Amino acid sequence: MTQHLRSIAWLEGASLLLLFFVAMPLKYVWGRPEFVKIVGSVHGFLFLLFAMTLYGSKEERRWNGTVILIGLIAASVPFGTVWFDRKYLTSETPR
Repeated sequence: MTQHLRSIAWLEGASLLLLFFVAMPLKYVWGRPEFVKIVGSVHGFLFLLFAMTLYGSKEERRWNGTVILIGLIAASVPFGTVWFDRKYLTSETPR
């Protein structure tokens, strides 16, 4: 489950970066709002998938609600899922 969560975390993080640094400039600088609709929808799906997988990993990793909340906040910040991966997912022992 942890490897699955790591993969989803990286995909979610990449989609957030695409949304912030590609789709939104295309919308606000060049007047192309359709990219925000597409990338935003994909990002929303990946965020929900990450949140569900994160919660599903709670018992396996023996995490408390604080770690889940930190993961959700990290998913809302550019490069946050990279930090979350390094801090909570790459360790051998569950926290």
